Amino acid sequence: MRNSTQSAFTLIELLLVVVILGILAAVAIPQFSDSSGEAKASNLQTNLAVMRNAIEYYRANHSGKYPGYPVGGGAPTEALSVNQLTLASKVDGSTAAPGTAGFGFGPYIREAIPANPVNNLATIKVVADADPFPAADDSTGWIYQPKTGKVRANSTGASQAGKTYTDY
Repeated sequence: MRNSTQSAFTLIELLLVVVILGILAAVAIPQFSDSSGEAKASNLQTNLAVMRNAIEYYRANHSGKYPGYPVGGGAPTEALSVNQLTLASKVDGSTAAPGTAGFGFGPYIREAIPANPVNNLATIKVVADADPFPAADDSTGWIYQPKTGKVRANSTGASQAGKTYTDY
């Protein structure tokens, strides 16, 4: 008769491995969630830089006037702001499809206004010339005041570092 021995893990060894894996998971998972928040804040900063640069380039090409104002004067609107940043334009602010003859400026932002990565909205709340900047309320992606050219994130809350999103 032959005597064979089998080797296997004991229940205690298996439990010990499971406990160690649980401890490692408890340490690693919060670090991954922190990086997600940091990525949103970084993306917000990048999108704001794109918006601010486009607004300043528009102003440089349009006799010091920020985007949003209708040709001939009047109150600025979201639709005009978006069109003047994403379409070709003339010095007076009139717009047409990119490549249209006589419309030699722009587009300053390709295709569409970037979304605010915190609330995933790509819309703009335009602040009237006489009004102060409102508090963030997450109703739109951005808050823009054409009189001053300032644009801010319309996001409540703060980044992992404690900086409020409207202060970016």
